[in-house]
Amino acid sequence: MRFDYRYYGSTTVDNSASSTDLRFAPDVLRPPTHFVADINQRLPFREAMSALHDVVVADQRYQAPDKTAYKQWLAENEERMLADYMARAADLRARQAPLMQELKDVRARKGAVLKPFFAAQRKYFDYLYQHNRELWYVLDPVITVHPDRIFFECFSRDESSYAALSCSHDVFDRIGEFACGTTNIDYSEALYGEFQKIRDYKSTRLAIDPGGFQVSTADDPAFVEQKIDVPETWVRGFLQVSSAMNLPARTFELHPMDLHNFCLLLRRRKERTGPRSLRFILRPGEPVRVVFEPWNEEIVCRRSIYPGNVAEEIRIWGRRRLLLLERLIPVTRSLTVHLMGSGMPSFWIANLPDMQFTLGLSGWTANDWSQSANFDLLAPRGDVDHDSKARVFAALSRRWLATADQLAVDTGLSRIVVERALAVYTQAGRVIYDLAQRVYRLRELTREPLPLDELRFASTLESEAWTLFALHAITLQRCEAQAEGGLRLTGVARSGDRKYDVALRLDADLRIADGSCQCNHFTQNRLRQGPCAHMLALRLAQGDRHEPGQAA
Repeated sequence: MRFDYRYYGSTTVDNSASSTDLRFAPDVLRPPTHFVADINQRLPFREAMSALHDVVVADQRYQAPDKTAYKQWLAENEERMLADYMARAADLRARQAPLMQELKDVRARKGAVLKPFFAAQRKYFDYLYQHNRELWYVLDPVITVHPDRIFFECFSRDESSYAALSCSHDVFDRIGEFACGTTNIDYSEALYGEFQKIRDYKSTRLAIDPGGFQVSTADDPAFVEQKIDVPETWVRGFLQVSSAMNLPARTFELHPMDLHNFCLLLRRRKERTGPRSLRFILRPGEPVRVVFEPWNEEIVCRRSIYPGNVAEEIRIWGRRRLLLLERLIPVTRSLTVHLMGSGMPSFWIANLPDMQFTLGLSGWTANDWSQSANFDLLAPRGDVDHDSKARVFAALSRRWLATADQLAVDTGLSRIVVERALAVYTQAGRVIYDLAQRVYRLRELTREPLPLDELRFASTLESEAWTLFALHAITLQRCEAQAEGGLRLTGVARSGDRKYDVALRLDADLRIADGSCQCNHFTQNRLRQGPCAHMLALRLAQGDRHEPGQAA
């Protein structure tokens, strides 16, 4: 996907003995978005922005050791060793010698010709990473200005970690006029070093500069234009994060010292074998216990009591990504942890003074947000007419932030219709669910809205589910109301000559909470990569025949 940006000037930081001025240059191709104010929580803001930077440059994918020299030596000697082993007669060795010499000369000439190229290439990438690292990023950070908060969002290089910094307006003093909206900002690696110069005794001013929007001509030489081809995985990852935030989760509070103990153990020990997981042992009314595998070392979080009603164990992987939160520990008052399930995403919210730093981790590092996760398919689904969708979006546009219940009152629509409409806009990048504040917010991820028709089927599984539903290859047998307000569905799906028994459990908001199927997709992945096509088709059949909450 092609993204075009136009910045008036560039982001700058002016440091003096008494003040620090941060001036961010916004994308002037977007609707005017600006904000100017003084920061009163200087050190927490510095640490949070630095943690955002750590997430942006994070890449924990496996880096294979460099075997270039060994392979070169092997390539030069393998044929000779094999020939020496097989050759027994002196005449064969004599015939082999000039051929080997000729081959060696050819390889030597080839190496001499390519050596400057490889050296220059290595030097270029080393310089680029050290001095102009922003060229390694796929997209500039996203900033959203709201009537009550400012958001900074970013993605890691390996696309397995998402971070968002939410700053209340209480973080700022002397707030001037501001314009709400979402924009990209010109960001460079040099800014990270400037952020480190923020001090508590120096006044700090944040400015999302409105100056570029006031220039009438596009020929001004101060304009800087960028055209970036962004991988679809980046966009897809952002949409999956928004969908996953709204899933049912086990939530509990952690003391900052508990996170310190986690990081200390990970720093002290290096796993050599699997499993490399964190096993959370959750017992109602008891301290949260965490077992580090494969060492089976247990940390008891005595100041963190689990408030849930059901005892269970949840395992998550990719735990070393928690080190991204390490520098926030001194300025964090508490942590709120949301676990979606074993092998599912997790969200860690560091509650700073008037700020929240949210770190979203995919199920494990190799399973990034974009390629294997279909959490948007777990959200409430169903047909919503264009008029209802437009009414919901217009109501949210007037408020900028709202709960589903508030939007239902504003539009006169049922809550389930509002939820379905919000799910559509979330998957289109126009709405985000604020997990810390528990509200939906207007947030246009791109300047031009992503086409809803192209995003209707987010995966081949969903397309297959709608095909099964249209061909009447799914039969809903039972729809039972549950005591907690959800539904339990059972049915049979037909695929060719085979039949599959399918079961689903929907929560009170008609989101998929659990399920089972006999197909290969579910047998191998369970719900870790989203529901299978048969489960999605069963939910479509329920939505077509029954009103939510009624038994068949």
